[in-house]
Formats: sequence, structure tokens, C-alpha cells
Amino acid sequence: MLRHLRGLADAELPAYVYDLAALRRHSRAIRALLPDRVDLFYAAKANSDPRLLHVLGEHVDGFEVASAGELRHVRQLLPKASIAFGGPGKSAVELAQALDEGVERLHLESEHELRILTELVGERTVDVLLRVNLPFSLGQLPLVMGGWPSPFGMDPAHLDGCLRLLATHPRIRLRGIHAHLASGLDAPDQLALVEQVIAWADRWAGEHQLNLSEVNVGGGMGVDYTEPERIFDWSAFGTGLRRVLADHPALTVRIEPGRSISAYCGWYVTQVLDVKRSRGEAFAVLRGGTHHLRTPAAKGHDQPFEIIPSDTWPWPWTRSEAHREPATLVGQLCTPKDVLARQIPVNRLRAGDRVAFAMAGAYAWNISHHGFLMHPEPRFSYLDDERPPTSLAAVEDVRKTTDGAGGRLVRHSC
Repeated sequence: MLRHLRGLADAELPAYVYDLAALRRHSRAIRALLPDRVDLFYAAKANSDPRLLHVLGEHVDGFEVASAGELRHVRQLLPKASIAFGGPGKSAVELAQALDEGVERLHLESEHELRILTELVGERTVDVLLRVNLPFSLGQLPLVMGGWPSPFGMDPAHLDGCLRLLATHPRIRLRGIHAHLASGLDAPDQLALVEQVIAWADRWAGEHQLNLSEVNVGGGMGVDYTEPERIFDWSAFGTGLRRVLADHPALTVRIEPGRSISAYCGWYVTQVLDVKRSRGEAFAVLRGGTHHLRTPAAKGHDQPFEIIPSDTWPWPWTRSEAHREPATLVGQLCTPKDVLARQIPVNRLRAGDRVAFAMAGAYAWNISHHGFLMHPEPRFSYLDDERPPTSLAAVEDVRKTTDGAGGRLVRHSC
């Protein structure tokens, strides 16, 4: 991987480099560790890059989308893939498109969404899950979607109105409950939450004399940017799910991870333009910035990186550097929030050197504010030791055709 990063021409930077072989191995291993009655869907919102989705299509059971645009994108790339449509605020147009496209599951967030669906369904049939905001105590987590007042899902008391509507519209078939409540959980906490959700769903179904075949617990498997070597324990999670499912022989559990599948396969590679000092502190100004890689700004963390020294320096003067001291890595934007990593000890970091930010395969380019200051977009490169190499030009053609919007883990050292 590092040899490939060094081989990129300066004109190709900044660049995203996706290790498709690593993604294939990781997703294959996850699927192998999960029981048969666990459906593994990839949350396309994490990274909708066409090449990544094609690789994941080989190993996941389907894709979760949260907009008509994502639905259209996945359908064009993978026409036969199973698709679940979730997310709050679905319009009538989006619900109609979901019906036209034959999505496998619709996750309904409110009685209002269900009412719209009753007007659209006609003679078609559609399978739905009701998303519920369960009153569970979730503690301090990076992202919490439930357990307290939230726009996600509906309170349990609001489900009764949905059941009355469903009773008069037999073509809208209730398959189960959706309860994605939080993100950033480790395997024991994720498993405990699954058990709580299933126990609640069991009680609720029994009270209403319903036969639920599916419980969807969403994603949220933790990714630790401060300790990249700490990977979600899929083996322990799979073992725990086998035990839970043994007590529920007719139940399917669906999970929809995104970040924990693809984060590790992506790198954002750029170049140090300048190393300057302000009141005794070192700042490395990089080509690009958070308009390409918004993850650290969005989550408030330091993005892990690797320094790739460069012996090339085109100017007659000595290049500026940070030497055996903390450095803050910033981008080119006219905002103090354009920070990728703050006060990280470096051995040596010089103007002209390259910096490869790891764990950039999810919620990175696709959530960034691309148009701010109108800097050039990054290039995209793909590595795959199981397939012929792909040129940057060919990749750009693939991305345009499909309307497209890892490597080893590293520490903060060179």
C-alpha cells in the first residue's frame, strides 16, 4: 500500500485510495462470523462509491438506502440486489419510487408515512417494518438516535395507530420492528442492546397477537479512530447472536452496518504545502482539507495518519519542517475548523512530504462540503490484488457513468 501511495504523482494529489482487496477480505470475514439467520445489509450512506458497492455486493445480503437518490444509484449498479429503504422524512415521491422499484423492505418512521403509503400502494404488495424509538438508557455514545426525544422512529404508544391502519390495508404487510438506536457500540454492548430490542419486540407482539418474523437493529458497530487497531469483535458478536437466535427459532435479525465495514479500506492521501509556526506551535498546511475529508470535523477526533517522507523539493531554499514536536494538520480552507489532526507528536514532517490519512473509507468524501472555496476535487485510485489494476482515468469514467458521488492500520507516527 505505501509503495502505491509513494508512486502517486504530485498532480494526482489529493487522492482517495481504496483497498478493494482489504474490503473484500473484511466483508467476507464478517459474513462468515454471523449466523445464517442474520441478514447483513450495508448502509450505502457510509460510502456509495460504485467500486466499493460492487465488491460488497459479493458478500452482503443487501443494501440499506435512505433516499431516492441512493435507491436509484444502487439499483443502477446492482439491479438484482435486495434493498431496504429507511431514514426519516420520506416524501410521497420517494415512497412511490420505492414501490415502483420493488424494495424488499420499507422502514416506516411514523403513522404519517404509513398513511401516505396506503394512498400509493394500490394493487401492489409491500413489506414494512415499523421503526420504534424505545425508551432504553444508552449512556454516553458518539451518536444516539433513540432512548430520548428524537426525530428517528416513533414512540411505542404511536404504534397502535399504525396497527389499525395496517388492519385495513392487507397489501401492506407488517414483517417486524426496526430499532436502530445508537452508534459507536462495542460487541458486548451491541449484543446486549439486540437482546433488549428482541425482548421488547416479543412482549409487544404477544400483547397484540402478532407474528413478527424480523427485528432490524440497524448498525452502529463501533469504530475507534483513536485506537485503529481496536476492531469491533465480530466473532464474539456472531457467537452471541447464535445464542439469542437459538431461543427464537422463527426470527431473523437484520443488521445494517456501514462505517464498521468500509472505514478501514480507505486512505486520503495529500501533500504538505507549508509548515508554519504560530506562537510557538507548528501547523502543517496540507493540500485539500475537510472539504474532502470531513470525518474528523464531523466527529471531533484526530484522523489517524502516516507520514510518507519525500526527497523531492523543487525550491532553492530549505523547506520548513516540524521536528520531534506536536504538529496540527490543517487544510486550505478559510476557517479555523479545517483541522484534520490536532497537536500530534511527529518525528519529522516537512513541506513536500505526503500524509496518508487512514480509516477514510466511510463518511468521508461523501459527507464533505465539496463546493466550499471551489478547490479541485480529489482523484480516486483503487487497489485490488484479485483483479487487474484500474487506471485513474478509467475509474473516473466508471464514476461518471454510475453517477457516483484498508490498507494496514496506522498510528500517528512516521
